[in-house]
Amino acid sequence: MFTNILIAVDGSDLAPKAIEEGVTLAQKTGARITALTVSEPFHTFSMDPEAVEDTREEHEKHMQERSYKTLSAVSDAARQAGVACETVIKEDEHPYQAIVDTAKSRGCDLVVMASHRRHGLDGIIHGSETLKVLNHCDIPVLVG
Repeated sequence: MFTNILIAVDGSDLAPKAIEEGVTLAQKTGARITALTVSEPFHTFSMDPEAVEDTREEHEKHMQERSYKTLSAVSDAARQAGVACETVIKEDEHPYQAIVDTAKSRGCDLVVMASHRRHGLDGIIHGSETLKVLNHCDIPVLVG
């Protein structure tokens, strides 16, 4: 059914659900996993208090550490389930675009991701990366 499942994770509290669903599906279908996390590039001006405190080097180090930690959760779960897993770190201003591009370039036939289900002002300000993936991806998307 599926041969290569992209699991897009951001390190949030919702990521473990996407990991569990994606790994279980890969194990049951014999698919391999491509695990992806996307970090935003360094900005001199930012609304994120954490980003304002960092220098470019500190930001890059912090993002790299966070990315490795986030992806290790996927690779560990895949290893325990006996599923092949490749990890990918991308930096992009628009995470949804990095997800869509990676799914296409890596030959994925399913994208698995969690949704923060942002509403109201938070939804307007931050938008929904999941909704953007759903709108721009021609590959099936499983949202947990």
